Amino acid sequence: METKTITIRVNAEAARIFEAVPEEQRRKLEAFFSLKLSEVARQKRRLEEVMSDISHKAQERGLTPEIR
Repeated sequence: METKTITIRVNAEAARIFEAVPEEQRRKLEAFFSLKLSEVARQKRRLEEVMSDISHKAQERGLTPEIR
């Protein structure tokens, strides 16, 4: 598997934890992050699709489009 180094921002505690773990554990965490990022990208939907789904579910539950 080809890999590429990237930089991501995390909170200070997460950075300290990552820097403190042994190299083998870091490689496992990097593999986990890689899988999760890929998973999120595959499931990404357009905002309009999400809003449409929310609207349909609201209507099924008896809510109307009127704003009061």
